[in-house]
Amino acid sequence: MSLTDARGRLVADPSIAGADLCRALSDEADRWLAELFTAAAGERSGVALVATGGYGRGELSPSSDLDLVLVHDDLDDIGTIAEALWYPIWDSGEKLGHAVRTVGEALRLADGDLDTATSLLDCRLLAGDADLAARLADQAEERWRRRARRWIGELAVSVRQRHERAGEVAFHLEPDLKEGRGGLRDVHALRWAQAARSVLLEGDDDTLDEHYRTLLGVRVELHRLTGRHGDKLLLEEQDAVAAALGYGDADALMRDVATAARAIAWRSDETWRRIESTLAGPLGRLGLREKWLGGGLIVRDDEVTVALDADLDDPVLPLRTAAVAVAHDVTISRASLERLAQVPNLPEPWPPEARQRFVELLLAGRAAIPVVELFDHHGLWERILPEWTTVHCKPQRNAYHRFTVDRHLLEAAANASALTDRVDRPDLLVVGTLLHDIGKGLPGDHTEVGMGMVEDIATRMGYPADEVGILVTMVEHHLLLPDVATRRDLADEGTLRMVADAAGSIRVLRLLDALTEADSLATGPAAWGDWKASLVRKLVDRSSYLMSGGDLDDILPPGFPADPERALMEAGGRHVVVEDDAITVVDVDSPGLFSRVAGVLALHGVAVLAASAWSDQGRAIAQFRVSNHRDDPVEWDRIRPDLDRALDAQLAIAEELARQRRNVRHHRPRTAKPRATRVIVDNQVSQVATVVEVHTPDTRGVLYRITTSLAELGLDIRSARIQTLGSEVVDSFYLLDSDGQKVTDPVRLARLEEAITGGLDTAS
Repeated sequence: MSLTDARGRLVADPSIAGADLCRALSDEADRWLAELFTAAAGERSGVALVATGGYGRGELSPSSDLDLVLVHDDLDDIGTIAEALWYPIWDSGEKLGHAVRTVGEALRLADGDLDTATSLLDCRLLAGDADLAARLADQAEERWRRRARRWIGELAVSVRQRHERAGEVAFHLEPDLKEGRGGLRDVHALRWAQAARSVLLEGDDDTLDEHYRTLLGVRVELHRLTGRHGDKLLLEEQDAVAAALGYGDADALMRDVATAARAIAWRSDETWRRIESTLAGPLGRLGLREKWLGGGLIVRDDEVTVALDADLDDPVLPLRTAAVAVAHDVTISRASLERLAQVPNLPEPWPPEARQRFVELLLAGRAAIPVVELFDHHGLWERILPEWTTVHCKPQRNAYHRFTVDRHLLEAAANASALTDRVDRPDLLVVGTLLHDIGKGLPGDHTEVGMGMVEDIATRMGYPADEVGILVTMVEHHLLLPDVATRRDLADEGTLRMVADAAGSIRVLRLLDALTEADSLATGPAAWGDWKASLVRKLVDRSSYLMSGGDLDDILPPGFPADPERALMEAGGRHVVVEDDAITVVDVDSPGLFSRVAGVLALHGVAVLAASAWSDQGRAIAQFRVSNHRDDPVEWDRIRPDLDRALDAQLAIAEELARQRRNVRHHRPRTAKPRATRVIVDNQVSQVATVVEVHTPDTRGVLYRITTSLAELGLDIRSARIQTLGSEVVDSFYLLDSDGQKVTDPVRLARLEEAITGGLDTAS
């Protein structure tokens, strides 16, 4: 049986998974290659076939290369043997990484290259001269140990660079299982460092092996399902991987991935910190001499140490230790973390110092994140905040978020610490931001659940009732500003009064403002930008002006259309006016003018951010604020001919969009279970128009299809807000009927929802 057939048989067998599948694939490859070697070299001495790297470790994944070295004792006919060996492998279609070396050549190459040196640490005899292969392995390991200081230093640098490049395994929506921080390569690096000198502490080896097998199993299943050699666990693949590994759902899979990665990352970080401290030597640590801080805490060699005479009955000691660690930008020693586990839980309510230290920790910003995660890993954080267990390692499986819930909350709190100059209560800002999504760990609406949880938490912390109320309000309305700013008309007085009433005070409004930015920045790159920031700023300024007793007529801009647009309407004819990020179209009023412009923009890959429209006396105007998907300038010269054709009813927009959807793959990460279309009608927020909000999966031309349905119902679009949230769009429209009135008839509203949903479903 060929190796390809053997691979196929094993990969198709669901009873073999994880490390067992790797071992089985490696065994099949071993047998096949041994036969090829015998056919090529016979029983000759002085030549051996050696596996290196992952194959050398016996971890051949379904899509892995065969990394081989043909080692020889300076044989004259080694070229003939190599050709007889390599060509059958190539002919079989197997992916081959190959080299032909004498022992001396291999060692000299390894002396100057880290990757080669580490690959030889994992070399394994497949066939041929066992003594020759053993000489290569032994001398490679001996040279590695002899140059330990150099190699470990280079390894340390490569680990840091790899983490910066690949990000976190534990906290990212789509982790790189191999290269990310806490991934498989971190374990390889620790094993290589251990081969140079003893660096792991008692118990580390078994713990690393346990969590390594978890990640390896996921990686192998990913390769098996996708049929490709890739280590990034994409959102759209997580359900299938979870099912194949016997998990109840993808959330359970990702929790195990996060748990394993955290354990690996902590041991990796702690080990490399000790290694680099040793490499620096006493002179390199002169700036970190021992500092006694009182209360049983010492800063020594870039660590906080809890002294033997520290009061372990003091429940504030863990928070005091954490505050010291961030203040001095150091970590906490492993032994001290074990000692802190003996400290009793905080009483209820907390002592004033506990809340002070807690706030100090959060106000430290990004420096607090590794300290909190250190506490979390050792079970200390959940003793301070028991509710944290509900969000611990909890994934957010949508393309809008990039972090697990717990890491998102820490990132948001760190962002909030940089915005404290906007508010008069920095402590409420960072605490409220840390807890704004705490309800995501339990069933039900996360905002409603979180409000109850935060009331309990804030009361336990010792906040007075009025400040507990502020924190609860921050949780209740943490989505208010971004939702209103991106989905509502900010010149509508009803919108501004609604925001003012919800906030209740300018203090809370300012807290919500800072929370919004901190939360959005922590969510992901699609959640915050100049456009959204300007909308939120406009909403906050106008709402606070209203709350201060100001007259909105003094600050609101003139309504649309303003004088320049009205002049275009009165001039007659067709007008198309473009700027860098805007287009204004004026023409004879005809059904579907708005949707035709939207359709042409979609055909050219231009995203609409907001739009306004108006019609009067047989003339119509539509104005669009846009953003190019590729961040390049909008090519209006290419768009204009298609726009003219569309306005003249000479461009089949629907057919062109359908063709594009068939021919162009949509690369945006998808949720495993796309959300169904939802249509929400609001006749309360605006005093002049019916607001219709459409939530639907993001596909090319979705705005065109929605607005076509509205045109077919004879509804006028006065303004629109367009927002993309990962793989979902939320489009809001201010609508009037043909008489310029709100749409209030229940039957017509039901038809409106049916038309929008049907139009989107038909095109999907």
